[in-house]
Amino acid sequence: MSNIIIKNATQLATPVGDSKRCGSEMSELLVIEDAALIIEDGKIVKVGKTSDVLNGVDEVNYEVIDATGKTIMPGFVDSHTHFVFGGYRDDEFNKRLMGVSYMEIMNAGGGIKSTVKATHEESHDQLMNTGRQRLNSMLSFGVTTVEGKSGYGLDIETELKQLDVMEDLNKEHPIDIVKTYMAAHDIPEEYKGRTSEFVDFIIEKGLDTAVGKAVFCDIFTEKNVFEIEDSRRLLLAAKEKGFKLKMHADEIVQLGGSELAAELKTVSADHLLKASDQGIKDMIEAGTVMTLLPSTAFSLKEPYARARFMIDNGAAVALGSDFNPGSCHTNSIPLMIALATIYMKMSVEETITALTLNGAAALDMTSDRGSLEIGKIGDVIILNAPSYKHLSYTIAVNLVEKVIKAGELVYDKTLAFDIN
Repeated sequence: MSNIIIKNATQLATPVGDSKRCGSEMSELLVIEDAALIIEDGKIVKVGKTSDVLNGVDEVNYEVIDATGKTIMPGFVDSHTHFVFGGYRDDEFNKRLMGVSYMEIMNAGGGIKSTVKATHEESHDQLMNTGRQRLNSMLSFGVTTVEGKSGYGLDIETELKQLDVMEDLNKEHPIDIVKTYMAAHDIPEEYKGRTSEFVDFIIEKGLDTAVGKAVFCDIFTEKNVFEIEDSRRLLLAAKEKGFKLKMHADEIVQLGGSELAAELKTVSADHLLKASDQGIKDMIEAGTVMTLLPSTAFSLKEPYARARFMIDNGAAVALGSDFNPGSCHTNSIPLMIALATIYMKMSVEETITALTLNGAAALDMTSDRGSLEIGKIGDVIILNAPSYKHLSYTIAVNLVEKVIKAGELVYDKTLAFDIN
């Protein structure tokens, strides 16, 4: 690991703390003008004004980055993706543009099932190649930690293939990958009309195969997919096996997924487009992070999740890309920021917190990332802008110029830096 000094930044902006930020706390950023920080052995050791940080420091012992005119921020944490998959669904997307609904396509045998077929057919190496390309794209947007889900196998072999691909990518790529087991993503054809039996199969056979390979277990809790009682059974069984819990909840129908997430105290509940007032309040009380996915609502032309209501009532909100082959084929952080600030009524400060410290909270990782503080991992992005406020002002344009991961410069747009 390199020892790095970043100095003379016009601005440094970061949330602070080692736990999620809730409600009005999401607007509280530490902002330092003429800022610097020092990273040693992958960890942040000094943060502050350039003159204070460099006092008594011999710069010859460091790689020095002059950030004059730039902004320093924590690396982004994308806490909800499905980035390992085979094939594409561009035809389905264009059908949706013509008015066919996502659930109509899914019920006709398309949707997730078509990706399952393609993922079954692709080799480990093929999935590695496309996964690597997608991670490279994420890195260019400033993502330093990403969550990745299985869920395009609906069997044991292919679910494990996805998890193994993510593990191998995690060993070679700068971005840290947090793995989620999501065999309960759809109902395979052989279990059509027998959803509870498929849940039994996952509980009795699937979960054990993923122990030690994934940190989280997730489920698509939705009407006519996995409804409340089957979701409860699976998540309770996963918890007994040592998995942390996540949920896809109340995306398409207000089914009670939010209330179940609160009951089970899941680390996060995601989507939440149709979450009830009571479900939101229950999750706030339970401490569940609400991970909102505005690019998916945009892609599906659905109303956005009620971020303003959530935050005003004291919620911890995170933002994720939901990058996947069907409902959201984009990993663009700038697009997500534009949607969150313009259409979801989030301030730019709340949006930054949602993409950094609260993103880390959605992965139960706030102790070592999500903010620029002494002792945390040196995951830093440098924006080609004099203020963090340009993230919302410069609409849907990528301002990330450099990315430092654990004290290593891993992306430099100015040099067309090749991470391979």
